[in-house]
Amino acid sequence: MPGSYRDFPPKSPQCHRFAERVEDVKPSVWVEFTGLAAECKAVNIGQGFPDSPMPRFVARMLENVAQHPERTDWHQYSRGFGHPRLTNALAKVYSSTLGVNVNAQTNVLVTVGAYLSLYYSFMGWLNNGDEVIVLDPAFDCYVPQILMAGGVPIPVVLSLPADPKSSADYTLNVKTIEEKISERTKMIVVNNPHNPTGKLFTQEELEKIADIAGRHNLLVVADEVYEWHVYGGKKMMRFASLPGMYERTITIGSAGKAFSVTGWKLGWSVAPAELLEPLRRIHQNCVFTCPTPIQEAVAEAFEKELEILKTNPAESYLKKGITLDLIRQRDRMASILRSAGMKPIIPDSDETNDPLDFRFVRWMCREKKLAMIPNSAFYTDINKQDNDHFVRVCFFKTANMVENATETDLKTFKDFLTQYNAVAEQCFISCITDFTTRTVNNAEDQCCSNCLDKFLKMTQRMSLRFQEHQLIQNEAQEPLGLK
Repeated sequence: MPGSYRDFPPKSPQCHRFAERVEDVKPSVWVEFTGLAAECKAVNIGQGFPDSPMPRFVARMLENVAQHPERTDWHQYSRGFGHPRLTNALAKVYSSTLGVNVNAQTNVLVTVGAYLSLYYSFMGWLNNGDEVIVLDPAFDCYVPQILMAGGVPIPVVLSLPADPKSSADYTLNVKTIEEKISERTKMIVVNNPHNPTGKLFTQEELEKIADIAGRHNLLVVADEVYEWHVYGGKKMMRFASLPGMYERTITIGSAGKAFSVTGWKLGWSVAPAELLEPLRRIHQNCVFTCPTPIQEAVAEAFEKELEILKTNPAESYLKKGITLDLIRQRDRMASILRSAGMKPIIPDSDETNDPLDFRFVRWMCREKKLAMIPNSAFYTDINKQDNDHFVRVCFFKTANMVENATETDLKTFKDFLTQYNAVAEQCFISCITDFTTRTVNNAEDQCCSNCLDKFLKMTQRMSLRFQEHQLIQNEAQEPLGLK
């Protein structure tokens, strides 16, 4: 039939280009390394999710919802901006924690995970060329989302001393923030407690950021999904609770982080109505509404917690239960890492050009069956190479998983490092130095040959897997610099 689509010459889809807004967006570090962990059947201690059973009281609430099919208000579409029972519960929680009157109808937006709350915030408020201050390292979705919204991420690096002991050692240079602000700066992202470092910002640090935000009329996206993961007597200071900050802040929270149910993918934004308006416009035309049964269960969980906090705070899961688990498992993981020759920073709460930690993590996963996450993945490109000597480990894992990692993978890795350093330092180097000054006998010559052979094979293996010739040369004289 003349003129039909069959008359057009076939063309490859490759003749079309990506939309410009996603051309610079790289694959997520979670996609690569979660897939690699599954492929290699590795123990995954890198990704930040608990592998223990969810809190039983939360499970019972979802069970109750499922057992009542007659409740159409639990199983059909709910209010688009948030299930009424949940927004009412969240309004009570944040009215208390922020010290303001949060209206359930106008100041709360429920989203499919905190990711969407972040995405809506950038898409709803950034125009092409608007600059956003991002504290580096940062959760890896910030920069791609800012770029997709047409914004320009401006990194401000958190500095770290040479021998850090705690995530509190990461310091924020407020003067650097001031220097990075221009007439195009519109927003700053404040992630507290901080992911990936685990740093809990002090009230003084947050007040300095608030002063800058006020003087330069900046919007603030406060990613506080780990707000309930604060322990050791430290105080969680919510940014919007600071004087004058609620009016310019979008506060983001997560049910997955609060109740250890990351697969439920339920988050929210809390802010004045005028700040939420563009987020609501995007939400109503993209998602419309979130799963009602999950919202109902989370609402009941918060109601239960609110009641316990009033009558018996010591029994609260949010205040005590989750933090006790975190402290115990944090200390356990730190002890294991130290025993493997690593130096953990304790939280308060083809590949040639890839950073060293990326290559190291791939090697660990493939060869030692231990999955971690490279630290430099959380830095902007300009700062990756200066921050690639750390790896990220999640300690919120069951004792069985940690024991498995301890008894097999980390022990093997520790033995490997010990053998590598012993051959390089204690035998090969000393032998070569000694044998250049005197005549050696056959036994000594054979010893040297064996050590040299072992050393060369090991360095060759390291070179092939890390593809870092300079690293091998340097570390023939000193232990691995990974922390």
